[in-house]
Amino acid sequence: MVTPSIHAVSRDGARFIVVLIGLVIIFKKQLTSLIQSILSKITSQSNSI
Repeated sequence: MVTPSIHAVSRDGARFIVVLIGLVIIFKKQLTSLIQSILSKITSQSNSI
């Protein structure tokens, strides 16, 4: 009786981990572009000073 629930939980957990990794990859791309734009703004401002 216990094993099916454990298998169901592990299946849901694996699916959750896959979704989490997908979100991290998507946000990583957005974060890197955001950081690059911020750094370029900082460098352009430092050049004007």
